[in-house]
Amino acid sequence: SRSLARVSIDKLTGDQGAINVQGEKQKKLDVVANELMKKALFDTGVVAAIATEEEPDVIWAPDQISGPAFAVAFDPLDGSSNIDCSIPTGTIFSLYKLQDAAEARSSNANPFLADPSSAIIGSGYAMYSSATSLVVSVGQGTHILSLDPDRSKFVLTSARVQVPARGPYYSLNEGRFFDWPEGLKSYISDVKQGKGGWGKKYSSRYVCSLVADVHRTILYGGWAGNPRPHLRLLFEAAPLSFLVEQAGGKGSDGVSRILATAPHELHQRLPVFIGSSEDIVELESYGDVQQGAAKYEA
Repeated sequence: SRSLARVSIDKLTGDQGAINVQGEKQKKLDVVANELMKKALFDTGVVAAIATEEEPDVIWAPDQISGPAFAVAFDPLDGSSNIDCSIPTGTIFSLYKLQDAAEARSSNANPFLADPSSAIIGSGYAMYSSATSLVVSVGQGTHILSLDPDRSKFVLTSARVQVPARGPYYSLNEGRFFDWPEGLKSYISDVKQGKGGWGKKYSSRYVCSLVADVHRTILYGGWAGNPRPHLRLLFEAAPLSFLVEQAGGKGSDGVSRILATAPHELHQRLPVFIGSSEDIVELESYGDVQQGAAKYEA
């Protein structure tokens, strides 16, 4: 949060000059955020393994941990392309339990690929905006905390939040309408005209920062997503779906529940639609809402 507030002062705007494992240009603050997260997690002494969107492979703790421990997957700075213009960004993470960290490490097993995404035991995101919000769940509801800058502490501000069953907003890049499959085109055309199941006219709300779009969706309803196989299952789709499901919403790839998806590679991508339960069910009913292969860059 502090690094983002000082991004221009500390000359952390612009590109790092490197390409990450996703084939994306790294921002300077991507690198800073990644290193901060790695150090903070390993310093706890209870995190044995991490996976980060910025690096290709699982990273094990410098000091081997025996017995039960945790594994954490994270996107250190979601929406980093927006850093230079101060649009909201965020950090996304998910938590997994290792029964025996030493055994997992010695067997060279990938702790993130053993089970479906429902193996997550907790997830959350921090959103850096006019306020810094921390939205978390450990399987007992979704809760929102706000950073008190005077005390440098997070304060619980909303317990057990619920995503409205319907919401009048959809959030995706509508500039790509003519690249979409027919089912998605029909759905968007219908809800914009009030011809959907709710009977209300929907509006577009799109920040192009996933954390910001999902945060609004949790509070106001509707849905946010991307019809292309663009977002990462482990680093974005699964942790956000866990949060939204714990708040009564749904996370779907357009056909199936995201948390029922078993990851087969660390940086696996898929289409994502996350939000109000009735809106997601209606969207799925149109069929043909997944774009498939990308037809354009970015």
